[in-house]
Amino acid sequence: MNFKFAFCPIILLLSASLSFAQNVNVVIHGAASIAKTDDNFVCVTLDWWPAEKCDYNQCPWGKAGILNLDLRYGALINAIKAFNPLRIKVGGSLQDNVVYKVGEVSSCPNFMKREDGLFGFSQGCLSMERWDQLNRFFNHTGVKLTFGLNAPFGRNESQTEKGLWIGDWQPQNTRDFMQYTISKGYKVDSYEFGNQLSGSGMGAKVDAKQYGKDVIVLKNLVKELYAHPETEPKVLGPGGFYEEKWFNTFLEVSGQGVVDGLTHHIYNLGPGDDPNMMNKVLDPSYLSQVSQTYKGVSDVVNKFRPQLGAWVSESGGALKGGSKDVSRTFADGFWYLDQMGMASTYDQKVFCRQALIGGNYCLLNATTFVPNPDYYGALLWHRLMGSTVLAVTKESDPNLRVYAHCAKKKPGVSLIFINLSKDRSFNITLSNAKPGDAGKPNYEFVGKQNREEYHLRALTGDIKDDIVCLNDVPMVQTDSEDIPAMDPKLVDASTPISIAAQSIAYVTIRDFEAPTCV
Repeated sequence: MNFKFAFCPIILLLSASLSFAQNVNVVIHGAASIAKTDDNFVCVTLDWWPAEKCDYNQCPWGKAGILNLDLRYGALINAIKAFNPLRIKVGGSLQDNVVYKVGEVSSCPNFMKREDGLFGFSQGCLSMERWDQLNRFFNHTGVKLTFGLNAPFGRNESQTEKGLWIGDWQPQNTRDFMQYTISKGYKVDSYEFGNQLSGSGMGAKVDAKQYGKDVIVLKNLVKELYAHPETEPKVLGPGGFYEEKWFNTFLEVSGQGVVDGLTHHIYNLGPGDDPNMMNKVLDPSYLSQVSQTYKGVSDVVNKFRPQLGAWVSESGGALKGGSKDVSRTFADGFWYLDQMGMASTYDQKVFCRQALIGGNYCLLNATTFVPNPDYYGALLWHRLMGSTVLAVTKESDPNLRVYAHCAKKKPGVSLIFINLSKDRSFNITLSNAKPGDAGKPNYEFVGKQNREEYHLRALTGDIKDDIVCLNDVPMVQTDSEDIPAMDPKLVDASTPISIAAQSIAYVTIRDFEAPTCV
């Protein structure tokens, strides 16, 4: 055993004992849900970036891109299998510069650095041999797949407005790609049309009315090629940053029943080289600002009612590969898990983390495939937090963030507590909101069954660590490259829930009476 691992519990217990404890009562409103997520809410991306992708004088992608990733590594396979299943979106900035080598497309170029190319690269290509390899991998690991399509294909860049792509989308290459995919029996859960083309765009943009017309073409193509409704992939879009007017216009043009899921991106931490990044992830006021985006998207969904609701189809926190000093550390979990909690309360059905591997915001190290701390936070969410979202209220320090869901495995409720405070711990009691009468006092909850608690803390107590402890056990892969056991600590229900300073905890309570969770 590594020397520093052995002292994780001692260091963390000492750190917790030095913090000031505050008593807090949290009220769970279990009579009715406030939102619903997809059963596979946790999602990750695989991106197209080649090794030459560099930002902020660093090149963190290595061979993690879709075309270069070695799919044979046991650590990678086991990390995906642990979710059983994991939703993966294949896409990213360069998807709008990818052609598929099938049908009339005979040449298959690699991405090359090109100053006047989209995001500084020439056109790239997905060969059907590589597509076969990827699908064998997806099938073996049980992936639920979303595939991002090239939406500018066949368009021309405007001569009068830089970055605006004009003309109709040409679907022939996508048609050939889908026909090949169907002929091989490959399962695609959904297709997303384009990447960051909405509003002002990122590198490229498409007019909202034009996008609305083109997504109708895509929907009709999917319905034509997929003969059975039960196997027909859903159509998602636009996969970009939310701008109210653009989103409303494209949905008005496309009409109801065309776009199945409304997708948008969240990068609310700003540029990855911001020296203030650590302060941002620890600032509750800053973290809450993005709620206006979630509310705006939810309002659009309520107006147009796409079948699958809203998805965050890409979110890496910090732009351009993430922050080298924060994104791979325990501290990033304060942003990441809080965002998933907040997004779920606004009825966002899926939350896709950029990226599973590659960049600084990766869940797995790009060369060793060793999980970073956020991986374990995501896996616990997937295993513990059900799809039914409950309201919680509290009167306390804003540094304590709390989200509640029905437990994924019934009965009971599961909560996540996020303590942003450096020097304050929280002793938490729970109450059950009295339904139907806001004037009556809430019921104090006194459990009889042991609670199941999962406490996540940085290895040495320094939130810049890249190793996390679960219930004082360092999370490191086994000798066979498996994900370690992630067992709960059983705690006497008569005691308060104790959340240490700068820590995160999941808690499942089996005998909490929440009628909507029955």
